[in-house]
Amino acid sequence: MGDIINILILVAILAVTVTLGFGIYSLHRGGDQDRSRSNKLMRLRVGLQAVAIVLLCVGMWWKSTHAG
Repeated sequence: MGDIINILILVAILAVTVTLGFGIYSLHRGGDQDRSRSNKLMRLRVGLQAVAIVLLCVGMWWKSTHAG
């Protein structure tokens, strides 16, 4: 179970990073449509960050209760 949590944490962090990159690129391009897309991507990033934090907390709890 610990390995699965570690993999999920890495996937969540990667998803946050990719979403952040797309959001910044879209904002950089400019235009009304790109600003709207960037705003949606940044909202998605916040949600993904929340998921990553929950996974980190679960992983720390798992490691502290199942040491060894």
